Amino acid sequence: MESAEVKSTTQTTQQIPLPNASTILTLGIVSVVLCWCHGIVGLVLAIVALVLASKDMALYNSNPAAYTPHSYGNVKSGRNIAIIGLVLAGVFLFFLIIALLFLGLNFALFPWEFLKEFN
Repeated sequence: MESAEVKSTTQTTQQIPLPNASTILTLGIVSVVLCWCHGIVGLVLAIVALVLASKDMALYNSNPAAYTPHSYGNVKSGRNIAIIGLVLAGVFLFFLIIALLFLGLNFALFPWEFLKEFN
């Protein structure tokens, strides 16, 4: 009888990795790499990574003993990298919009009648 109790108390539950840990890390890294593609691609990937990270962090916080600490570390790292990618993509997109506004303003204010004299 005692051996059955000892077995049941010494049995440990096997920890599993968080479901999206590697995906979050991958999306975070790719968002930083692709933030220079007009800002949109990096922005979308960073937002997806942040949404998945918040879901996985809530899942981990509800039952930390069920998941591996390594996968939680991947989620935190991916979240931090996604925040960096989000900021870089946002800054690049802001400067792209400003550059396009200045380009449009230059074309609007250019003296096009001046060019007709040369034709």
